Amino acid sequence: MSRTTELTPRVDPPMAADEAAMLTSWLDYHRSTLALKCEGLTDDQLRLRSVPPSTLSLLGLVRHMAEVERHWFQGVLLGEEFATGHYWTEADPDGDFDHVDTADVAADFATWRAEIEAARRAVAGLPLDTVGKRARQDQEVTLRWILVHMIEEYARHNGHADLLRELVDGSTGE
Repeated sequence: MSRTTELTPRVDPPMAADEAAMLTSWLDYHRSTLALKCEGLTDDQLRLRSVPPSTLSLLGLVRHMAEVERHWFQGVLLGEEFATGHYWTEADPDGDFDHVDTADVAADFATWRAEIEAARRAVAGLPLDTVGKRARQDQEVTLRWILVHMIEEYARHNGHADLLRELVDGSTGE
């Protein structure tokens, strides 16, 4: 079952573009990379854990990135406050990774896609120097910093996704 059909196909970022286009293109590239790592797998394969005691799985990564998208774009950039996440609570901060065994895979992918679209709407037309605030740390961060951080976050987790996909079915590559 393909889970990338509702995402933009992966497109290589431009070799020459303005800074905003370059950063958003790289972020979209990495979002699509995670989707491709999950493409064609069954729900059970997406739930497969790496190695004990880790709770890392491809589905957990998708759920985690939904939370990360929401935090940085809705919470920090737009200033929205959330009592809990989609998958975590204060009492269960790793719920995004820990509770995949009975998770609704289609709903979780829909949540991730919705958070990506909300993030795209949040940044549309904003200058890179737009400031958001990390409330707990009382720190200001620019949209530029958020985009660079999100590229780093996806790139790191896409490395995990490479290993998980190889574990699931032996697939390697981009």
